[in-house]
Amino acid sequence: MTDRNPHQAPVPVGDVVPGDAPVPITVWPVPAPPPGETMSNAMGVRLVHNLTHPSDLVIDLAVGPQLARAVIAAHRRSHLQSTRLLGWGREAATLIVTGWPPDGGVSAAEFFLRCHASLLPGGCVAVLLPHGDLILPVDVVIAAKRAGLAYLQHVVAADRPPRRGQRAQLDIHTDVLILTRSVPQPGGVDG
Repeated sequence: MTDRNPHQAPVPVGDVVPGDAPVPITVWPVPAPPPGETMSNAMGVRLVHNLTHPSDLVIDLAVGPQLARAVIAAHRRSHLQSTRLLGWGREAATLIVTGWPPDGGVSAAEFFLRCHASLLPGGCVAVLLPHGDLILPVDVVIAAKRAGLAYLQHVVAADRPPRRGQRAQLDIHTDVLILTRSVPQPGGVDG
């Protein structure tokens, strides 16, 4: 996840995930994660502040202390590092943050079914992927969709923010796929 060579975003072609409405892509100007870790401190802060409210529960499945720091600073609650040792807990969360692939040798289908069961309706799963693999984000979204999670947003994290009026190639290092557990519709089924 620390590839320092700038990559151009792929040219969008057709409907990447058939049947889904176009998913917005957002650029977050945050530093690359330290070697061997999932995210930078700035990425942890952005995820927590953008996807949770005070006292919301966050499940931290990321490698490194960055998300835990952001959770504590923002006065959120978390299972923090105990999630890897003791399980995810019994209380449903508002946000689950993970690198990819999931730890523990679990399949993508099993992982996303567990995420769905561990999220409150309207809660989100943020999957952080190293940038550069064109197929992996699509595979992740398809597996999540089969587990009942919807593709909400795609965030690209870049070291160099775009500047107005200048053509510059972004140094994209991480793709963040934001998936959500749909809010139940009256008289309908939870998605």
